[in-house]
Amino acid sequence: MRIKPKKIIKKRDSLQFKKRTCRFCADKTRAIDYKDVKMLEGFIKERGKILPSRISGNCAGHQRRIAEEIKKARFMSLVPYIK
Repeated sequence: MRIKPKKIIKKRDSLQFKKRTCRFCADKTRAIDYKDVKMLEGFIKERGKILPSRISGNCAGHQRRIAEEIKKARFMSLVPYIK
């Protein structure tokens, strides 16, 4: 007599994540600029690291542009390197 193995349900299979959309692709009028400190601080963690695109929801092109502008703002002392 064979015993059927129970079907194991993985936890990640039951979770469904909503795909985030890039806010810059959705709103074409929004510009990425190093002088807009309030907007850039939304993409920086409390330790000063830049948020990855999988968390921020940005597309690859806009994520590269944000990283570049954050680095410019840091160099100009508009945004601190470490909070």
